[in-house]
Amino acid sequence: MVVDKNQDSKWMRIVVRGGKRLAIVSLAGMIWIQPAIGWGPVPIGGTVSTAYAASNQAVKLSEEIITSGAKLVKYQYTVTRSGKSVKVLADVVEVDLTNPYVSLDVMTGKGGQLTTRQSVEGMAKETGAVAGVNGDFFATGGQGVPMGAAVSQGTLVTSPAQLEGMYAFGVKNDGTPFIDRFGFNGTVVAEDGSSFELAGINQESYVTEPDKTRSHVNKLFIYTSAWKSAQRPVDTSTTPTEVLVQGDVITQISIKAPIPGAVPADGYILRAHGTAADFVAKHLEVGQRIDTQYELQSLTTGNSVNPADLKVMIGGHTLLVDQGQASAFTRATNSISGGSTVARTAVGYSKDGKTAYIIAAEKNSNSSGMTLKELQGFMTSIGVWKGLNLDGGGSTTMVNRPLAETSAQLTFTTSNGSAGQRAVANGLGVFTSAPQGTLKGFKVSGSSTLLIGQTVPYALKGYDTYYNPIATESTAASWKASNGNVKWTGSGFKGVKAGTAKITATNGSASSSMEVTVLGGSDLTSLTPATTFAPLEAGASVSVPVTAQLKSGSTVNVPAESVKWTFSGMKASVKDGALTVQSINSGTKVAYATPSYDGFTGTPVVLSASTDTIWESFENVSYPISFTGLPAESQGTAAIVQGTGERANSKVLQLDYDLTGGTGNKFAYAQINGTTGKEIPENATAMTIDLLGDASLNWVRAELADADGKPVYLDLARPLDFTGWKTLNVDLTAAGIKYPAKLKRLYVVSVEEGQDERMLTGSVSFDNIRFTAPAAATEEAAAVTQPSVKAVMVVGQKSMTVDGAKQSLEVAPLLKDNTTYVPIKYVLDAFGGTSTWNNAAKKITVKRGTNVLELTVGEKEFFVNGTSKQAEVSPIVVGGRTLVPLRLVSEQLGIGVNWEKKTKSITLES
Repeated sequence: MVVDKNQDSKWMRIVVRGGKRLAIVSLAGMIWIQPAIGWGPVPIGGTVSTAYAASNQAVKLSEEIITSGAKLVKYQYTVTRSGKSVKVLADVVEVDLTNPYVSLDVMTGKGGQLTTRQSVEGMAKETGAVAGVNGDFFATGGQGVPMGAAVSQGTLVTSPAQLEGMYAFGVKNDGTPFIDRFGFNGTVVAEDGSSFELAGINQESYVTEPDKTRSHVNKLFIYTSAWKSAQRPVDTSTTPTEVLVQGDVITQISIKAPIPGAVPADGYILRAHGTAADFVAKHLEVGQRIDTQYELQSLTTGNSVNPADLKVMIGGHTLLVDQGQASAFTRATNSISGGSTVARTAVGYSKDGKTAYIIAAEKNSNSSGMTLKELQGFMTSIGVWKGLNLDGGGSTTMVNRPLAETSAQLTFTTSNGSAGQRAVANGLGVFTSAPQGTLKGFKVSGSSTLLIGQTVPYALKGYDTYYNPIATESTAASWKASNGNVKWTGSGFKGVKAGTAKITATNGSASSSMEVTVLGGSDLTSLTPATTFAPLEAGASVSVPVTAQLKSGSTVNVPAESVKWTFSGMKASVKDGALTVQSINSGTKVAYATPSYDGFTGTPVVLSASTDTIWESFENVSYPISFTGLPAESQGTAAIVQGTGERANSKVLQLDYDLTGGTGNKFAYAQINGTTGKEIPENATAMTIDLLGDASLNWVRAELADADGKPVYLDLARPLDFTGWKTLNVDLTAAGIKYPAKLKRLYVVSVEEGQDERMLTGSVSFDNIRFTAPAAATEEAAAVTQPSVKAVMVVGQKSMTVDGAKQSLEVAPLLKDNTTYVPIKYVLDAFGGTSTWNNAAKKITVKRGTNVLELTVGEKEFFVNGTSKQAEVSPIVVGGRTLVPLRLVSEQLGIGVNWEKKTKSITLES
């Protein structure tokens, strides 16, 4: 489908030719022969300067060319919160709109089609974008269609929804950027000369503003082949009459029923309801010609805008910056957490109109995100003249192609984690059309950090005069390091000892260097295995991948070869990240496996006897079970029913599904307790479930929500290739679950790839969900590891009695700021348990029974079995001994405490 532009009119006519579909147009065919203009060479990485000082300060950390006319600039922005300065990170892709080799375009879902969500990285790889961010807002429970207008290369992909205060960003064919509010005008003219107003193009059902009516009631919409779903749209409030137009001729009319299937590539479908359907019935007939015209209209000036005059347009939310100043919000921001510190995405342009700014504020372990007002301040501080808000929060994702690399990759870890990119409706991409230039230089490619014992591969890659990757006949290089912190192994550099080193690659007369850092124990603040509890059974094996938290705030996955393990109470081994119990020491009820890295001791894995309990048999369910499906066309039911056959005397959870509608990955969910879920046993190590299969070859999965609200997906059957009942076992130790956690839903998923080879309708049932979890300390275990003792201490006295026997203390308990502190060493000596002290981190790790307590001097945050908690006060050091708040001893170590205010005596009993 192409567009004929009438030079004498601002109207546009849709013309179908050659079977081309209305979708995103690739920029790969644009070839320029002019010399490169715009930004020239800049220092690659490491450039630090202060930029645009304002009430809050933006400091440029680095900048790197992406391609001719586009560069990535990383900032640290200081904001004031509750009277304190907080540093946050933001990433900006600057695009030179005067450079003929670089341009912006909309990236839409999969295959450039609506109703098919995809991650920003996936869209960039598919379209060849060298950078991009997530774009417009969309209804997360809908079909995946942007709310605002989208124009790609002069083609209107979606019209703007009738919503108040929503702005859009675009670039005209002459390179001029703009930000404005837009409406839609359109008309369908029948062969008899009658006409009817068009309400929009490729929009899903929504409630209009301010009149609060259903968008498709008594309206006429147009749907093109850019709309993939067979439902145009999902809308139970209206029954459609549809008209198929091919070559400006009506080829099919379906009264009060949709035309089956998707929109053909060589046509479009008019979707009518109510008075619009009456118009169709009265004035349109098969074989007649029809003329469809439409335009956009600025709601600020009233001027008409022909989409053919635009290179790109993408919708957004509120205006953020106008005339170089923070603007009033044009739309309520409570629905997008305007006052909360979350990840943010925005776009804007400079006062001279020559530069576009694509902005992402990071929310991850390195940065706390921004409020909308903070985002406004950052945008004005870097020179944005006018800007608007794009979809943020969990959708915020930026990708860029690093110098000399061939594809775009994540610029920073999203708030969902590196493996959790959200699938979004569209994105704003940066594209290059530069011809191949001559070799300009080489760059060492590889990680800038590595761990002791870890071998990391490095390569020497080339880039041309347009800063695009260039294939070289040979990138073989000789490698050397400036010192012994790293060692070349023939395939990469291996970390030998902590510190920095410069690695250099030489190829002929060309060479390139980069600085790498070998992380040591002093760089860590925590070292935590994914599993904090495990069963104490000979032969038991659990996954124990280890994550390190760095002082910089970032986290790294520690390679198994970089971790050393010590064991108490058992003989065990760790190989390839799996802990295996070989034998248990006589009398041991609780054992520990403790990881360490370069002298830094991490959180131990606690191993104890386990119990297997039935968590849900579905015999007496007191909470709701419900069905939901994605996409919206997915149908089914979920209910507790009487079993059949061998389960005739028990109840089961039955999930019936019909996934024949919609496109893409399809899901049928049995929701547990609404959207809340039901809590599972603390520190569970395994899950067992009975499943009645239907041999559909779909996947059957479970979804948990951990303590941070993050989803944890568990494969039950992948694929489901059996019928009848089968008991399935799932190892939870490899899932990295942060407790407390809840089971939210059991579900069937039919992935898009190979979908035609699987059943799209069927039924599965679930029964007897069981969890294996460490048993609470039994009386027998307590007798061995937690003896019955009575101890008495007195504030200010360097002595204590243990079961009546007096012993001296090196440091006395003390009362400070209404908090009583006791020396933890002597408490453990009396009541059982051990402690280790990490001087570099000022951290004490206490082990007692099945509890591992980690405390840091001066920090109110502490950890119990790997779970973060907050105390009112922090531990202190007096006379070389660590004193901890008495309340922590009582609450976290299971020791009874009695405080006698008059005598200032402390009685501890177990």
